Amino acid sequence: MTDVPFLQGLSLSVRLGQFHLDGVSLTVERGEYCAILGETGAGKSVLLEALIGMYPSMGGQVFLEGREITRLPPEERGLAIVYQDYMLFPHLNVYENIAFGLRRARLSRFEETSRVRAMAERLAIEALLERDVRTLSGGEKQRTAIARALVTKPKVLLMDEAFSALDASTRERMRRFIGRLVKDLGTTVVHVTHDVDDVWALADKVVIMFDGKVLQAGPPLEVFSRPLPGDVADFVGACNLFSCRAEGSEQEGLAALRCGEALFLSTDAVEPGREVLASVRPESILLAREAQDLTARNQIRGRICSTERRGPLVRICGETEAGPMTALLTASGLEALDLSAGDEVFFIFKAGHVKILRDGEVPKAS
Repeated sequence: MTDVPFLQGLSLSVRLGQFHLDGVSLTVERGEYCAILGETGAGKSVLLEALIGMYPSMGGQVFLEGREITRLPPEERGLAIVYQDYMLFPHLNVYENIAFGLRRARLSRFEETSRVRAMAERLAIEALLERDVRTLSGGEKQRTAIARALVTKPKVLLMDEAFSALDASTRERMRRFIGRLVKDLGTTVVHVTHDVDDVWALADKVVIMFDGKVLQAGPPLEVFSRPLPGDVADFVGACNLFSCRAEGSEQEGLAALRCGEALFLSTDAVEPGREVLASVRPESILLAREAQDLTARNQIRGRICSTERRGPLVRICGETEAGPMTALLTASGLEALDLSAGDEVFFIFKAGHVKILRDGEVPKAS
């Protein structure tokens, strides 16, 4: 028997006023944690609602375990959704909110109570079951909403910006908690988020959306280190893009790339003579006042143009022999190096961090 994707949306199309989801396809394997990233208005939430059946007249098809569920009502699809604003029923207490999704199953009172209490215990809210939901903290409301979704034993959990209303410390605790929980339960997750930290902490797969379309999908490390030029590269912060010409290399296993007046070495394979676009993530770059005796193959001379504080990190923009280059350092690292605008430095990075994106030139800013 041929393996089939666990969850699959094919050519999903939805029109909502001026916005339309434009023939989007998405595949998620069993047990996978799939994060969907994109700017506001990209269509991320609409895609979730198309999967769960909020738009019955949409074009396209939805399959779960090879079975088409396109025409089934939301409650019969085997999917559950958790929204940013929790959508708890204010007139019901915590127990009643969690149990709400079980009422259609017509369980005995004993079985209902057993399942609600077991799920509340997993989410560490068993002491809150008699509480008025209006008295809960943001984290407690979120756990209640997730318990309500998971108690029905859905095959797929959909989360729409589920952590965005939480403060930073609660959000980090929820990431760790949910990551462990869904792995323990074996739950497949599709999580719409704007927070890249959610992707790195939780996702096996990331999907990048723009203007109602999926532009790129794959493992997070692959997408972030080798983004498609243009919108995806801009969104994931691939600011170091270089038009290069491949040259012959005397070092086995390494490609030599002529970028401006600099020579990059890369572990990516490319034929000599090809014009290519190469990228180096800013967090992969070290700075030093002098050339260093390190295993890093690339040490590019340059001058710092500006420094800009970004929370715990500092964005260092410089002009190098290869062209403009940006690095990210910790504030303490910059202070230890005693660097400022105008200083001459070496931008240092490993050959494995030079990624060849495609043939061509650096895209012009629109």
